[in-house]
Amino acid sequence: MKGLYCQKGDQGDVKFVIQETNAPNKLGSHQVKVQVKCCALSPVDFKLYEDLKIEIENVPVGREIAGVVLQVGPKVTFFQPDDEVVGILPLDAEQSGLCSVVVTDEYNLVQKPEKVSWFEAAAVIKDGLRAFTALHTLARMAAGQTVLVLDGAAPFGVLAIQLAQYHGVKVLATASSPEDQKLLEELRPSVDVQESFLARVIRVWDSKQDLVDSCLEETGGLGVDIIIDSGVRLSEEDPEAQRYYPHKHDLLTLLSVGGHWVTTEQHLQLDPPDSHILFLKAASLSFLNDEVWTTSRAKQGRYLHILKDVMDKLCTGTFRPQLGDPVPLYEATVSMEMVQRKQARKRIAVKL
Repeated sequence: MKGLYCQKGDQGDVKFVIQETNAPNKLGSHQVKVQVKCCALSPVDFKLYEDLKIEIENVPVGREIAGVVLQVGPKVTFFQPDDEVVGILPLDAEQSGLCSVVVTDEYNLVQKPEKVSWFEAAAVIKDGLRAFTALHTLARMAAGQTVLVLDGAAPFGVLAIQLAQYHGVKVLATASSPEDQKLLEELRPSVDVQESFLARVIRVWDSKQDLVDSCLEETGGLGVDIIIDSGVRLSEEDPEAQRYYPHKHDLLTLLSVGGHWVTTEQHLQLDPPDSHILFLKAASLSFLNDEVWTTSRAKQGRYLHILKDVMDKLCTGTFRPQLGDPVPLYEATVSMEMVQRKQARKRIAVKL
């Protein structure tokens, strides 16, 4: 069978190749064999592999899978053959999720609701995990608070908005283009409801609209309780590709007293004056790394509970993702190149 793998050259260039591979013939005590129906594509973080000292010559691509259990190990208790499952393969997995059959531990999977399609399950599982991690685990979201979701039209942003609104949180979001603005303004809690999810869509692409002023105006000058960013400008000399990212000082300014900033910027640097602002506001900062769930087994039960909750909310319509069409396996290489360069605005999933 074939799978998609990634090779990194000496010059830092990345190459994606489809190559032959084999599934293990013998299952471990807690392993299950899954026939993959659909697999979503996410960028490969080579720095994370290096930090964790995971040395793999050909890095498997495609870790969010949905499929049917074919066989279970002797001590498996969660599943039985013919169960429909969805999950995320660990970082040190040897098989690509685009293989027709994969073998993984039962602790990496949860049951897929019957009403949820293979495509939706695979495409939503990782972004749903990120939304739960950011809002529940890190920010301790509560009803009546105000949250600012930066780049709200991204796949992760849409689910974060829907999850926050479900829990009675007032939501502000930024749009980086007129198309993103239209998508956000058309988000509704359900098909028959005309009320928008969002209290305000902030047009960062429009030089006439200021992020800080808009947020302070919407909150009566008090600031927002939770900020979830999608990248931060650390200085004015940052590249043109980051022109719609907010500056870190802007986010510190609009953060409320006791507020919480959840950042995806792993190289964020705070100078002493920045830390002093956080101190004066009794505010806090957390780094969003959703891979921590699979790299540490300390809270395995909570991780599986989150995955189940993501599927439940997808099944009941709380999560209504903005997805493109599934792509065939022969287009996986080209699609993955787009994903790695972060050129895909919608989550891409491969149908097997």
